[in-house]
Order: sequence, then structure tokens, then C-alpha cells
Amino acid sequence: MLDKVMRAIYSAGISLYATAVKLASLNNAKAKKMIDGHKGLFDNLKGLVKPNDRYIWFHAASLGEFEQGRPIIEKIKSQKPEYKIILTFFSPSGYEVRKNYQGADIICYLPFDKVSNAKEFLDIVKPEMAFFVKYEFWANYLLELNRRNIPAYLVSGIFREKQSFFKWYGSFFRSLLPLYKGLFIQDESSDILLKSIGVNSAVVTGDTRFDRVIDIMQASKELPIVERFVTDSPFTLVAGSSWPKDEDIIIEHFNNNPGVKLIIAPHETHEEHIKDIISKLKRPYVRYTQIKDPGEEINADCMIIDCIGLLSSVYRYGDVAYIGGGFGVGIHNTLEAAVYSMPVIWGPNYQRFKEARDLKSEEGGFAINGSLEYENIMKKLMSDAGYLDLSGQKAGDFVRGNAGATDKIWDSVFKKADI
Repeated sequence: MLDKVMRAIYSAGISLYATAVKLASLNNAKAKKMIDGHKGLFDNLKGLVKPNDRYIWFHAASLGEFEQGRPIIEKIKSQKPEYKIILTFFSPSGYEVRKNYQGADIICYLPFDKVSNAKEFLDIVKPEMAFFVKYEFWANYLLELNRRNIPAYLVSGIFREKQSFFKWYGSFFRSLLPLYKGLFIQDESSDILLKSIGVNSAVVTGDTRFDRVIDIMQASKELPIVERFVTDSPFTLVAGSSWPKDEDIIIEHFNNNPGVKLIIAPHETHEEHIKDIISKLKRPYVRYTQIKDPGEEINADCMIIDCIGLLSSVYRYGDVAYIGGGFGVGIHNTLEAAVYSMPVIWGPNYQRFKEARDLKSEEGGFAINGSLEYENIMKKLMSDAGYLDLSGQKAGDFVRGNAGATDKIWDSVFKKADI
């Protein structure tokens, strides 16, 4: 009886949230994109879903979770081509970037988690199995999947004490966990937490992001302009996904150290931000998209990557990477740089990111709180080639040593399933 009451309260909360998003869409661009994306969603699905096709459903909240699910999607596409993939996103920041992703056959927003929406979505799609990535615990979808005997899996899951499952009021949320046929989690601490509430079925497989960054590295592009830029450079720093606070620290050091070349790929590439970066530079620079003559970049000390889509390939040309975001809500992807066996530096807000904590403990990554710590670690890395090489090797070994989650999940799901 209590769980029924909690489900009613949960569903009412979802309805209130959906109403709040509609109201916010009047003044908020992100909310408007979400609401626009929900318009006519079921009619569009009816036109796209083919009755005789077999579907596997993947759901990711946003872009980062998509990257964790992507290795499994692509393995299914290569090993089980008889299946079609339907991919749903919750956030516009994921949907807008990946709405044309070629690895999925249908891509759309996830309808809000109401009982009626869950039933209609599953009536249309009729997936043979469903994969949710990392933190996705949508109660009505899980309950409806379970009612229809459609297996659901959580991949790259991670659990923390602060989550509702581990609180005194969390009985309803705890009741959702057995609805997953497979709980594939990142680490032992998550397993210990789950066992503390009687969930003994989870399997520690690791994080599929390690597999993903290895795939990205193997598919990275050669960038002749960047290669010419770093030619004869004694030391090159690649600053990826930087924000203004990061840039203040990086550029101050760069201006005062002529032995350093800088490649900076800011998180925001709009013109106002690029001009702000330029205003801080006291050494010759070049913008990647504005190079007209071959060799023009050789005379510059700083290259600004003023476009998107190149960063994962740019890292290969650096000696050290700095990952932005640590002076804001949290750091960006450290693994994309570490996979190239290079030391990685980031700002203070990294505790929510297990891979960063582990990379730091393995001495392949370094956290800073400000300019002084940055200057100290850069001085050490620039002056001691042995220390630079060892730190880089530890970073690369950390990534490679944690790869393999995709194959573990694959074996557990597809080698045991009668499909």
C-alpha cells in the first residue's frame, strides 16, 4: 500500500516538473527546446517505428551518459545487425548534439515519466530489451517494462550514500532496483552500498567510458596544421574545454614562460569568448579557422581552436593537458587526454568524478586550487623529463587498465540471452 502511495506521489511530482518546464520554456531556451522536442513525439514515433523490426532501447540523460552507452550501442550494431536501436535523451544538451548520430535508427526525447507515457511509448516501440545509463531510474518506465517482461539493464551505474536508495524514506526507490535484470556498476564501493540494502545481484564491470576513449583515440584524425604548430616546440600544453577562470591561470603562466606553446580549445567558441582569450594573450597567436597560408601557424606561440569537434584529436599533440571546468560546476572529460599517456591537470571541483579521483591517486593527474599550485606542477613537469614521462605513463596505464567494461556487459547480456 505504501509503495502505491509513493508511486502516486512520484507521478504527481513528474507532472509538476513537466508543468514547470512548460512555464520555463517561455523564457528559457533550453526548456523551450525540450518542450518543442516533445511536441508530436508519439505521432513521429508511430511513423518511424516499423512493426516488423526488432528494437533495443537505450536511454541516456545527456551527452556524457550517451558516451558511456555508445560502446555497447556500436557493438550491438556490429555484432547484432538484425536489431534496430532507438535512443532517447532527457536533456536538450544531449539530444541537440547527437540527434543525427548514425549509430541509432531512431533518436528522440524521452517522454516525461508518467504512467500513460510509459505505456504509450512501449506500445509503439515494443523493445526487446532496454538499457539505462548511469543514473537513470525512471519508476514508471521500469515498472511497465517489468510488467511486460522486457528485460532492463543499468550500465556504468554508480551509487553514493546521498542517493534516495540509502535514506530512511527510500523504500519506494529501493523497490525499483530489483526491476533491473542486470545492474552493471562501476566500482566496489557501489556494490558495498547496494549490499547494505539487500541488493546482491549487481556486477562490477567498470566504466564503459574507458572503452570509449580508447575507441576515440584509435579513430583520431591527423591534423597537419596542429602538427606543424608543435614542430620544434620543447613543451606544449593543450587546454581542453576551458572556461574564463581556467584561462586566467593558464594564460598568465603561458605569457611568462616562453618555453611553452599553448593550444587552447575553449568550452565556448562564440566570438565574444574568443576575443576575451585574445585580450589576455601577450605572445603571438593564431586562430585555427583563420589560417590561410600553410606555415602561418609556425610563427605563433598559441593556437586557439575556435571550432568544435577537434579536441579529442588535438590532445595527441600535447605534452600535458589541462581540463577545464574545475573552477565551475565540475571538470570535463579527463580520460580523453589521459588515454594519450599524458599528465592531466584540472581545477578544484572534481570530487564528483570518480575517474579524476582515481587518476589523481595513480599520480597521472593533478588537482590545483589556483595559480601558485599550477605554476608549481608545471615547473616540475617542464624541468624533469623523467617525471613528465612517468606521470604520462601512469595516466595511460590507468585508462588501459580499466578498459573492458563493454565486453563484460556484452558477455553477461548477449551470451546468456536467447536472442
